[in-house]
Amino acid sequence: MIDFQSWNSLSPEIVLLCATCVIALVDLWVISHGRTLTYVLSLLTLVVVSAMEGSLALADQVSFGFSHMVVFDPLGHWLKCFSALAVFVTFVYGRPYAQDREMLKGGEMFTLGLFALLGMMVMISGNHFLVIYLGLELLTLSSYAMVALRRDHAQASEAAMKYFVLGALASGFLLYGLSMLYGATGSLDISSVFASVSSGQIKHQVLVLGLVFVVCALAFKLSLVPFHMWVPDVYQGAPSSVTLMIAGAPKLAAFAIAIRLLVSGLLPLAQDWQQMLIILSVCSLTVGNLAAIAQTNLKRMFAFSTISQMGFVLIGLFCGVVNGSTLDAANAYSSALFYILSYVLTVLAAFGVILILAREGFESEEISDLAGLNQKSPLYAAIMTICMFSFAGIPPMVGFYAKLSVLQALLASQQTGSTALVIFALIMSLIAAFYYLRVIKVMYFDEPLTVTRVSASWEVRCLLSLNGIMVLALGVFPGGLMALSASAILRSLGS
Repeated sequence: MIDFQSWNSLSPEIVLLCATCVIALVDLWVISHGRTLTYVLSLLTLVVVSAMEGSLALADQVSFGFSHMVVFDPLGHWLKCFSALAVFVTFVYGRPYAQDREMLKGGEMFTLGLFALLGMMVMISGNHFLVIYLGLELLTLSSYAMVALRRDHAQASEAAMKYFVLGALASGFLLYGLSMLYGATGSLDISSVFASVSSGQIKHQVLVLGLVFVVCALAFKLSLVPFHMWVPDVYQGAPSSVTLMIAGAPKLAAFAIAIRLLVSGLLPLAQDWQQMLIILSVCSLTVGNLAAIAQTNLKRMFAFSTISQMGFVLIGLFCGVVNGSTLDAANAYSSALFYILSYVLTVLAAFGVILILAREGFESEEISDLAGLNQKSPLYAAIMTICMFSFAGIPPMVGFYAKLSVLQALLASQQTGSTALVIFALIMSLIAAFYYLRVIKVMYFDEPLTVTRVSASWEVRCLLSLNGIMVLALGVFPGGLMALSASAILRSLGS
């Protein structure tokens, strides 16, 4: 019997897959230097997919399909909607940059980006170990290829090789951990795994061994210490448009599989994985912020900043279960979701400015390249300032409320040592403020190194301005996004 409800819920993924295949074929006949037709078709596809996911999210329904292998819930639909919008923004910001560097001789950047998005959407919907792994591999293989798109650029090739080798290692960790859980529980279905673990009849040591490998793999995907070695090199070596592709939407997918595996599947083991997360969080906050101070390369600084920002996300995931009680789970996990959405929104705007300042033969990757930006373009300097304030957690930017919500959830949980962890996180935020404010100082108080006029197409200017306004507006009125995050998490936990 045909499961029409499952096929209907999966319709955005089907549309994306079919459209991507059509775009790849159409691109064979595109001869324009900027791949205009490929670009427009890709953007239209992303708009349609995000609208379909948004409508499914607003329906507020939870269902399982294809023999319980996939789950359709508001959390998944919203994350897929925001992922599609993030890829849309990435394409708009990255196209001029890629065109100047002859990366658009073919339409691979767009088709690979769409396939990467398809992988993210499969990951987000996965309720089965094999489905999650399938989506993960589709995302990572597309990402490896995008990093190496500049074939004549030695640094990009080196970054792609590092990413590939370490990514394969992380995939091996995940496979080994999932195989251990399968061997212990006898099931690949996440809901069945939850029931088996909850029964208390499985040897705890075997479960913890598999859990360790799963957490290690998630730490790699979320760019956490000590699995962060690839992040600075890949961020710096990859073309800036590809760096934005890696830094933005995939973080939403990584957060989704963390929720699916750790919360939906292994919540009875929360006492074990929470201890691992808190160690990863403290290490990431420390290494990320201290290493970022020494960076002069802007993309490398953002890489270490990402590591520290993901440390805050882990704080939200850490404080959901207290002594076996899940009363604070919705508050904690929704604060982590709000944080990662705020981070992706801000990083899109920050890299948008970097991509606009880059021009043919000039990368604009050093912090000194922003010198005197306010004199040349007050608009772009203002947007970058908003982003730096948001990353630093300075009100009224959205980053302030993201940090506040996570720390409030931690204090409300009354976990052992929660006050000390809050103080430590605040100290790390103060340290982080130094390198974020340094960028602002360079833009407003240093003399410009060149007098080259900063120019961008109208669609890039409009979208970047809207992006910057949203970072500010969601800081002034954060209630809507917070309520959406809380509602999505509640529906997901209720399923």
